[in-house]
Amino acid sequence: MALGPIDRQSPQAAVAFLFQGVKGSSDLLQKNTYAGEPAAMRMPRLTAAPRSRVRHASVVALASVVALLSLVPLGFIVWVTIDTGWTEVIALIFRNRVGELLVNTVLLEVCTIPLSILLAVTLAWLTERTDIPGARIWSWLAVAPLAVPAFVHSYAWVSLVPSMRGLWSGVLVSVLAYFPFLYLPVAATLRRLDPAIEDAAASLGLGPWRVFFRAILPQLRLAICGGSLLIGLHLLAEYGLYVMIRFDTFSTAIVDQFQSAYNSPAANMLGGVLVFCCLLLLGIEVLVRGNERYARIGSGAARPTSRRRLGWFAAPAIALPVVTAVLTLGIPFVTLARWLYLGGAGIWRIDTVGYALLQTIVLAIAGGLLTTIAAAPMAWLSVRAPGRLQRVLEACHYYVGSLPGVVVALALVSITVRLILPLYQTFATLLLAYVLLFLPRAMVGLRASIAQAPVELERAAMALGRTPAQAVRQITMRLAAPGFAASVALVALGITNELTATLMLSPNGTETLATKFWSLTSEIDYVSAAPYAFMMVVLSLPLTLLLYVQSKRTAGQ
Repeated sequence: MALGPIDRQSPQAAVAFLFQGVKGSSDLLQKNTYAGEPAAMRMPRLTAAPRSRVRHASVVALASVVALLSLVPLGFIVWVTIDTGWTEVIALIFRNRVGELLVNTVLLEVCTIPLSILLAVTLAWLTERTDIPGARIWSWLAVAPLAVPAFVHSYAWVSLVPSMRGLWSGVLVSVLAYFPFLYLPVAATLRRLDPAIEDAAASLGLGPWRVFFRAILPQLRLAICGGSLLIGLHLLAEYGLYVMIRFDTFSTAIVDQFQSAYNSPAANMLGGVLVFCCLLLLGIEVLVRGNERYARIGSGAARPTSRRRLGWFAAPAIALPVVTAVLTLGIPFVTLARWLYLGGAGIWRIDTVGYALLQTIVLAIAGGLLTTIAAAPMAWLSVRAPGRLQRVLEACHYYVGSLPGVVVALALVSITVRLILPLYQTFATLLLAYVLLFLPRAMVGLRASIAQAPVELERAAMALGRTPAQAVRQITMRLAAPGFAASVALVALGITNELTATLMLSPNGTETLATKFWSLTSEIDYVSAAPYAFMMVVLSLPLTLLLYVQSKRTAGQ
């Protein structure tokens, strides 16, 4: 290769030339100009703070609008309380009926959550830490009950045992329907635990039981608290399950009051008590969870955890997952098969089943898209611009997901009746309810996907002349597209099984799989209701598979 003039000079001259070039480049950067270069090709100034602030301000404005909408149910409760007057509020809240509902709710929570913890932790330990035969199959069957809506569980049990009613029937069906919410995080945590912790405890002379209770169980506290919170909130929100077994809760009482008298102060005050129960449950979870540190410096051992040999105990141990699978999946599917067989081909009517399926799919896709789009600004802020304001806005997005659907629906019904009557019982109000109820689902998937898109690619795009909005749209959102699609699917499948908000807000003539199933079971027409229950299970199976695969990927399996 031919050498330029600098190659024939002395080393000192070469070094001087290089430093001169660096100084010249620095001058060019400071002056932000190149001799003879068009203005359109000039390097932008290295003062991006104003543009960054403008970009963040627009996203903060969008996230703030969604946060304000999410505060509507809580603001409605406060507004109705003030508007009703303290005298009437005290008379409506401090009465025998509210006391009965509160006792039922407390007993339901106190009995269901500990039993769910015991069942979920035991199953997770057997499937993840022992050599139980068919561990992979039992772990999948422990998650599969999530594909069956809770009110379909009660439909199956009431069909089998018509005399089922009361507290203990509610506890049984609730444990079978909701324990997978605990099994999933506990099993995922057990997969990730460093086996050196157990080895160290055993080397100190602790036996297997003491190793579990002193070294492993404390590491499961976050998973148990999170799963228990999910179950507790579902118990507060559930309507169909407890109506079928004739067990009164706040949700059933609110819907009954709403159906007898629209926008009644009694229903509104019951909604306020239910919101208070939700906030109290959130506070208890924070106290129980504590502030202990669960992380460690270093990645720990890369070796897989050795499974404990069950020996002669394998036969009785396998009885637990077998009985659980029979109760959670066998009874619902056998019951559905029985009703479908009795009904024959005549119950599969295209004009009714097909119409309900089509409306469910349309509402699920529309609600999934709107919810994910509404969650996108907050998800982007939580990754790209964390701070105090971001944490406040994010808390508003998450809190509304803890409210029962009946409270959100009650708030939207009262607001539309009092202020914007043309929106009462319209698809716009129904879709808004879906957005509020399922914002947290969309947030989780979007935030994880945006975090995996390097921010340097956005900066590189802006350095090449793209506006901040173009850089986010063309770079980050394309990379986050799989997470966006997963969020839409999660929200859509949640909408498929949603009952109370759809019952209270859907326009006249709207029939989804859930509402049609509910109207037929209310008439004790279990044969005609079976196709709608079956289609809901079929549409929910992808969600359970997605949750199961995601929990495996989290543990690197």
